[in-house]
Amino acid sequence: ITAKMNKPYVKVFHKEHQINVAIVPILNGSVFFGTARLKQDLIAEISAILGFSTIKNGDSFRSFLMADKLYHETKTSKKLHSVEKMATLVSDFDAIDKGFNLQIIQDELMIRLKRKSLIFLIGDFFDFPDLHLLARKHEVIAIVVRDRAEEQLPDLGESTLIDPQSGAYYEGGISSTQKKAYASKVKAIDERNRENFKKHQIRFVKIYTDEDPFTKLISLFRMV
Repeated sequence: ITAKMNKPYVKVFHKEHQINVAIVPILNGSVFFGTARLKQDLIAEISAILGFSTIKNGDSFRSFLMADKLYHETKTSKKLHSVEKMATLVSDFDAIDKGFNLQIIQDELMIRLKRKSLIFLIGDFFDFPDLHLLARKHEVIAIVVRDRAEEQLPDLGESTLIDPQSGAYYEGGISSTQKKAYASKVKAIDERNRENFKKHQIRFVKIYTDEDPFTKLISLFRMV
């Protein structure tokens, strides 16, 4: 073509890089709660959306069901039935009395993900996550799943409350002073998480149980 057109032509080939996607539902006991629906069910839906989106993009994914340890790991796949299997595992998982151990989660992912990956961590993040090790090697996105009643306690009157993670229970009423103190504590947790995410360049989004997760996830990826 160069000789025929009397001007140089160069064909440039661009190698296609496949993205390694890891979907990590964190299913400690506190996800077994919800007013609009259980947080655990929302996590299952979010996981399915991410799985389908990954396959649609021509990439493969694998999933890790975590809490105080690794409970399930699915093989790397581009098949739709793998999405269904993952969503079913999340929905059917017995989260009650399960704790949360971020160190184990990080250690397991660092060992099992040899190549740089895009990691989606999905949980309610009521603990302070220090994710600098993961963020140094991988691209990490945090999806915070919450119920509005967890952040602003409703008027319950005399009630019996049970913590699905620790099994602790409380009987009695909750004063306005206690409600304000609780709301302030949750706000402080979220602020500290937000600072950690920004410090380590971790994108994040919060999705409530009464919201459409698809819309919120689209907004997240438009930030790229």
